[in-house]
Amino acid sequence: MPTGYRKAVDLPLAIPVFPLDGALLLPGGQLPLNIFEPRYLNMIDDAMAGDRLIGMVQTRGGERELPPLAPIGCVGRITSFAETSDGRYLITLTGLCRFEVGDELPVRTPYRQVRARFDRYEDDLNLDGPAPVLDRPRLLAALSRYLDHRGLGIEWETAESAPLEALINSLSMGLPFDPAEKQALLEAATLEDRAKALTALLEIDAAGGDDDGASLQ
Repeated sequence: MPTGYRKAVDLPLAIPVFPLDGALLLPGGQLPLNIFEPRYLNMIDDAMAGDRLIGMVQTRGGERELPPLAPIGCVGRITSFAETSDGRYLITLTGLCRFEVGDELPVRTPYRQVRARFDRYEDDLNLDGPAPVLDRPRLLAALSRYLDHRGLGIEWETAESAPLEALINSLSMGLPFDPAEKQALLEAATLEDRAKALTALLEIDAAGGDDDGASLQ
């Protein structure tokens, strides 16, 4: 993670946002994106010319062109960039800090921009905090049943040896949860809360139960 961002005040008050349902970015996680819409190509151009920051946020449905934004997103920094022969951008965002979505700004850019409030999530920028006590065996057991139920596979040696924070965040970002479930994982207050929510989602799915995220509220 870039070292220039240690406190909420180090981050900008206004950020461009990329509304994309089903795409989850978490602090420390890496999200690859294939950018092809002209307005978001414009957004990447502007970000690359500046601080390289983009806020990922889901929507709450509604109007197709300008749907209301979910209340919480995560800002990331472009840490990898490539341009394809047909004009697409292939980028990787590395998550920095979650934010509360404030007022949408009246801008002339084709992409949306919001005021971002980072204070509530300033701990996302703290890499030196104590490691939480998490139930890895229960998580891995739930993951095994989930993968069997879904007919999916994973490299178990990597899962068993990976740092817990990296494992929890990579599973939260990478597994095919629905948007409401992804939002619940994003909004979990702490890593311990996210681990519990993730484990519950895996267990619910493996049991063939209702996995609409309502049980996490």
